[in-house]
Amino acid sequence: MGRSGQDNDSGTLPLNRLRVTAPACSNRHALRRARQAVRCLPFKGHFYRELELAALSSSQLAARIDWPQFSRRRLTANQVEELFIWLIRLGVLRREVDGQGLTERVRLTPLGREVLTGWDEQIPTASLMLKLRHWLSRHRPRL
Repeated sequence: MGRSGQDNDSGTLPLNRLRVTAPACSNRHALRRARQAVRCLPFKGHFYRELELAALSSSQLAARIDWPQFSRRRLTANQVEELFIWLIRLGVLRREVDGQGLTERVRLTPLGREVLTGWDEQIPTASLMLKLRHWLSRHRPRL
């Protein structure tokens, strides 16, 4: 159809006419899910604020003597890594990249920053029901 704008020779819209937008409801869902997860996990606000400034690995976090500033309970490197992977899947964290590729260290994503908006250093603790729902969504297989 040429210039009228509907189709080109291949029968598709020209690239400059395509609009790709993320549905607002899926963004709200991702934000809500991430906020709930952050409330249910043992990490404190100081942990996430630290990741805004510098990348951190699971072994580095587990070895810190000031771990009570970062977590409500002592965690092993393997436990921290599992939590990192979950937060990466939710979009709150991302792996840091160096000249050789992905590293074991993580950083906060823009979604992670948005999750923390409105919370000072203190992240509100989740109710028992919310923790149970979070655990089920994290551990049960999808059917």
